[in-house]
Amino acid sequence: MEWLYILMPIAGVKIFWPGLIILGVGVGIIGGFFGMGGAWMVTPGLNILGFPMAFAIGTDIAHMAGKSLISTMRHGKFGNVDYKLGMIMLVGTVVGFEVGAQMVMWLERIGNVEKVVRWIYIALLAAIAWMVFHDVAKRREKEREAAAKGEKLAAGATGVEWHKALHKIKIPPMVHLKEAGVYCSAWLPIVVSFATGWLAGILGIGGGLIRMPALIYLIGCPTHVAVGTDLFEVMISGLYGAATYTYKGRTELVAAMIMLVGASVGAQVGAVATKYIKGYGIRIAFGLAVVGCALSILMKLVQPWLPQFKSVLDTGATVLVLGLVSCMSLYIFVRMIQGVKMELARKKAA
Repeated sequence: MEWLYILMPIAGVKIFWPGLIILGVGVGIIGGFFGMGGAWMVTPGLNILGFPMAFAIGTDIAHMAGKSLISTMRHGKFGNVDYKLGMIMLVGTVVGFEVGAQMVMWLERIGNVEKVVRWIYIALLAAIAWMVFHDVAKRREKEREAAAKGEKLAAGATGVEWHKALHKIKIPPMVHLKEAGVYCSAWLPIVVSFATGWLAGILGIGGGLIRMPALIYLIGCPTHVAVGTDLFEVMISGLYGAATYTYKGRTELVAAMIMLVGASVGAQVGAVATKYIKGYGIRIAFGLAVVGCALSILMKLVQPWLPQFKSVLDTGATVLVLGLVSCMSLYIFVRMIQGVKMELARKKAA
């Protein structure tokens, strides 16, 4: 089965190349749908396939930049991108990204990058999964309360409304974000973007893993606008990140190109799917994907305590990541086809 493996010349490791294709196509669909580069799955996925963590981070960022550009263009046509919000967040994103990237280089020098980055991933994924499902539970509680009164909950109502408290902070300058329907202090998106930029640099993600929920819960964007605007930010941070990690010699361009070919196609499918799957459908699917990804990383983390099960845990982590990407992509693709058929049927009936 040697033909299934290809040598990565810069990283110096042999990689299961069909895994790269599955990650590329699948994460292209998932990234275009959830409004993020999909790096929250690709970086641990590349590490599980055999890349050292620093190379997994740099390679993923390089492939992410081009894919996010394609997704942003598609979302822009649907009116899902608040470019003003995206430009305000640019400063914090770039500064935070460089701080995170320098921390990765320092952790690599002292030999702790693998362990530290994985634990940060676990903590972050657990926090986001809790936040998403807590929000879903709160909204369902509001639906039951409304039903008990004989009323129907507004379509745009949310479960968690932290953004309403943050909007009361009136530190100048104040900005009106038309597409997002938000009026707030400009410092709110700047602080959020710095935090997500830092995570992007240290975890090798476009920041979308936390920025998309942050846009919804902290800034108050509707889900579909958060998706498109986040992809715009992922594109910017990805282009910057690809340059800085390539300069540092931690980007495997062969792997990035293999994934980008599939991701370019998948990103189109994911972006179109958001037209037919709205609101809480996106949030619930996102939460399930986060939980699955966290479990795969945990299987790598427990290996030092369970050395006798190392091969089983390695195989299980690989199967879980690739299976999760495949199943989630298939679900999104099927829902998109169903939506297209319903739309064509309505047009025909009209």
